[in-house]
Amino acid sequence: MNSSFSAKAGPLIAAMTLACGALSAPAAAAPSRPDRAAVQRALDDAVAKGGAPGIVAEVSDGPGGWFGSAGASDTATGQKRRQSEQFRIGSATKAFTAAVVLRLVAEGRLGLDDTVEQWLPGLVAGSGYDGREITLRQLLNHTSGVFNYGNDAEFFKKGVGAEWFRNRYATYTPEQLVRIGLAHPPLFAPGEAFLYSNTNYVLAAMIVEKATGRDFGAELDRLVLRPLKLDRTYLPGTGPTLRGPHPRHYSTLFSSDTQPAIHDATEMNQSFAWAAGGIVSTTGDLQRFFGALLGGRLLPAEQQREMFTTVETRGPVPWIPDTRYGLGVFSQTLPCGATVWGNAGATYGSWTYTMGSHDGKHLLTSQVNGDWSGLGVFNGLLTAEFCPTGSR
Repeated sequence: MNSSFSAKAGPLIAAMTLACGALSAPAAAAPSRPDRAAVQRALDDAVAKGGAPGIVAEVSDGPGGWFGSAGASDTATGQKRRQSEQFRIGSATKAFTAAVVLRLVAEGRLGLDDTVEQWLPGLVAGSGYDGREITLRQLLNHTSGVFNYGNDAEFFKKGVGAEWFRNRYATYTPEQLVRIGLAHPPLFAPGEAFLYSNTNYVLAAMIVEKATGRDFGAELDRLVLRPLKLDRTYLPGTGPTLRGPHPRHYSTLFSSDTQPAIHDATEMNQSFAWAAGGIVSTTGDLQRFFGALLGGRLLPAEQQREMFTTVETRGPVPWIPDTRYGLGVFSQTLPCGATVWGNAGATYGSWTYTMGSHDGKHLLTSQVNGDWSGLGVFNGLLTAEFCPTGSR
């Protein structure tokens, strides 16, 4: 099995397309108020034309807010999508993990130039790896060169078709995930290119645990969830069920059929994703989190600058076009030229996107409860919300 945004491995990366750079400039505010009717049309089209089971979108824009939906939470009962639903957010988890690390940097307990070897001696070694040369910063911005464990052929095979059902409750430890990744040689030396890798964020969370002596989930709660009152956001660990009202999560389980069967993948153990893609949240909690993160209410100014310092996402494996990656967040330039910031993720039965203005005051969060709908759905929503009508 695999996780999140690159977590559906090769096929998901292909569907998404699915050297260090400078800080990207904030986009200018759109001169006209967004047309929420256009956003609603994009939601309706995702279901009627794109075949999504259901989709939600929540917008915050200054003092105002908006929520829209289309399709069903449960295709068997016809239950409509609702605003308070919990869902698996995939690799949008990485923004939370990076925030934990950056808060610990602000506390003086970690440094972004700390090496993996300092905190996890002997773990990243052999097969061309040297943990003395890989920094915490390079883990967070995906320039470490460490192979993505989700792209291991044997690991990936366990999440395809009938194998997914046999392995849906399997538990992986962080060390197991890292060793799966390290069995493959690096594709480049640390700092030389970009390679999206879940292994990076598993290593970062292991460093958090070593530096604090506490479980990563406990530090996530202390440093992010409790301060922001994110009561419906949690890292479920090995627990396979969602705790509150939620949509069914529908998946093709990577079927290669032209008309694949759709399966209910709601219940599963996501220890295979952990700090790289295992969090559960809601549209409202994601809006609050990214508003605080981008708006400077969660991190001190120094760590905020580090977070917004980006690298090019061109590398040996294609990633999302027109993006640059910082520390747990990325920027994306829309067709109209506007730049939005945030993070996104996919896992079995769920795609999630939260993007918005550089200052976090204008945000859109959307989730689709089917994993065969791709980036085109979200690109349409972002264009409708952040591009002036005349520039689309």
